[in-house]
Amino acid sequence: MPHYTKLDDRLSVAPQIALDDIPAIAEAGFATLIGNRPDGEAEDQPETAALAAEARRHGLAFVHQPVVANAIDTRDADAFDAALAQARGPVLAFCRTGTRSTTLWALGQARRRPVDDVLADAQRAGYDLSALRPELETAAAPAPGAASRDVPGAGLAVAGNLHG
Repeated sequence: MPHYTKLDDRLSVAPQIALDDIPAIAEAGFATLIGNRPDGEAEDQPETAALAAEARRHGLAFVHQPVVANAIDTRDADAFDAALAQARGPVLAFCRTGTRSTTLWALGQARRRPVDDVLADAQRAGYDLSALRPELETAAAPAPGAASRDVPGAGLAVAGNLHG
């Protein structure tokens, strides 16, 4: 089973999982997997369709929400929030390193909790998102008519050094 870390009572994040990790993930009590990695990023990456089929074979729900690390936008965070809200049971989200999944979580959490608390929770889980502070603060208190909320495709310009 891949190493995973807990972000909150419901969500844990992990680096890329393999097909043979899925039985242990199910045994660990997870009920839903969220894949945040697009297909084809690396030659050794398992295909999402195969992961989804194996997850279902072990009784897990599977959501594929691919995002590109340096192009995460408000719509991506909204979709991740929606997937978490609809997910049953404990959720394991994964990408290449777990950073993308953590970033999506943090952007949603910043709308509901103090940014310092969100950053501290991410740091405790091993993810330094301090470079995202401006984006998290924008998510926390968006200005009326802010471009990132009103223009389709307008990104949050998430720091390009995040390669999760």
